[in-house]
Amino acid sequence: MKKKYLALAGRIREELAEIQQAVDRARTGWERYQLTGDDFYLDSVAFNLHSFYTGLERIFELIAINVEQSKPEGQNWHQELLRQMAVEIELIRPPVISRETRISLDEYRGFRHVVRNIYTFRLSPARLKPLLDNLAEVWERTKRELERFLLFIEARGNEKQ
Repeated sequence: MKKKYLALAGRIREELAEIQQAVDRARTGWERYQLTGDDFYLDSVAFNLHSFYTGLERIFELIAINVEQSKPEGQNWHQELLRQMAVEIELIRPPVISRETRISLDEYRGFRHVVRNIYTFRLSPARLKPLLDNLAEVWERTKRELERFLLFIEARGNEKQ
């Protein structure tokens, strides 16, 4: 039994639960903004969308470090990590996410960069709306793919040495 894989699976499951909270809070913030027009809710939406992608990236880093022993470096490491998760690494692991999911998540990665580098009061509802409109579908697909990957990790963890 390879305990490190089982520990990794546990950490991924914990992150998935945290990400679910960020998704729920982003949707709630958007609903409240639409009801009240109070742009303070947009700050909450932006930060929870930021947390959504950051949580996924944390999972991808855990996989890169613990399964592949290879995390991208350099200026574009965030983009490269996302690409790395969408490809099979022969003899090591299947793709973690699909190409379609990688493309969808890249929108959230880019938005996270925006949130980190500007004041949130400069974010427009028009910039947030497409991300919120797609969030449920992108999250459900990503979660399904990660749960499938968890089956692979847990099987590896239960192999006899």
